[in-house]
Amino acid sequence: MVFFLVSCSKKSEGDVSGSEVGEDTPGKDTFLNPLISNGADPWVLKHGNSYFYTHTTGGNLELRETAFMEDLENADVQEIWEPPSGEDYSFQIWAPELHFIDDKWYMYFAATSHNEDSEKVDANRRMYVIESSSESPMNTDWEFKGKISDETDYWAIDGTVLNMDEGNYFIWSGWRTTNQPENSGKQQLYIARMKNPWTLEGSRVMISEPEFDWERNGLVNEGPVVWRNPDGEIFLFYSASGCWTDEYKIGVLQLKGGNPLDADSWIKHVDPLFEKSEANSVYGPGHNSFFKSPDGTEDWVLYHANNNSGEGCGEKRKPRMQKIDWDENGFPVLGVPADTSIPMKIPSSN
Repeated sequence: MVFFLVSCSKKSEGDVSGSEVGEDTPGKDTFLNPLISNGADPWVLKHGNSYFYTHTTGGNLELRETAFMEDLENADVQEIWEPPSGEDYSFQIWAPELHFIDDKWYMYFAATSHNEDSEKVDANRRMYVIESSSESPMNTDWEFKGKISDETDYWAIDGTVLNMDEGNYFIWSGWRTTNQPENSGKQQLYIARMKNPWTLEGSRVMISEPEFDWERNGLVNEGPVVWRNPDGEIFLFYSASGCWTDEYKIGVLQLKGGNPLDADSWIKHVDPLFEKSEANSVYGPGHNSFFKSPDGTEDWVLYHANNNSGEGCGEKRKPRMQKIDWDENGFPVLGVPADTSIPMKIPSSN
């Protein structure tokens, strides 16, 4: 979730994350985190030999293309879409995600309408989608497809796509109802079948809600993202607790049954996978995505975090990346957000 507008910049502030390879300036085999000077809710999609990166800007949708994620700072920035004024989706453009479905590009994002009443603005928040049939998403040939919602049409943010052999599913963070006092601000994770990339069908199913103490510093489950282990098993990572707290962190569900619309098929891990490190001065790490190294041999997590306690949901959040592992049971091991003063080895290339 984002509460302040942020803008992208191509200048790095020289923070670092990752494994220790020497306390000096980065060389050709190392890089420094954060990747760019600000960028909440970072998302990356590897397609062919390119990485397409986006994050929350607040007012539009932008993409960067690079062959190497460690070189994100030098990638050109392309605005692909700006909302018209006066619409239900003209304000607070949050958490965009790029997906390639049925040979077309889709960008999903949350938005709301501008109003002097801040509570009404929040209650109007929904998910929307744009489409491009161009060969590359780095263009302005995008068509607004409209709102994507289930039959309840309740508050929704952070939509993502789960692709399975039998079809696609949309997963998002939402409210039980639009009645704010009844909802009490709690965010749950929901899933519904996709009729097509811009339309849902059938009823939504809640698959997670804040239940453990580490999820309840703000009663939030949001930022769902799907990633598979080397055996193809499906994991759903999500961010828990409020982004306005230092306790924002990453948890995970695993799909154990064959039907993703059966809530009992999703098994929630009782402990968080990734959380703040006061020793390493990393606070509120979360809202992540994943990517493969250029040679396809490594899995990397991309996430945002603050350098200092109390910096909350503002523009001080910066995108960082680090390599992840899998244990002998195929369970993800994200480790600890690394010290931001130590260079990190770049993703493996051919």
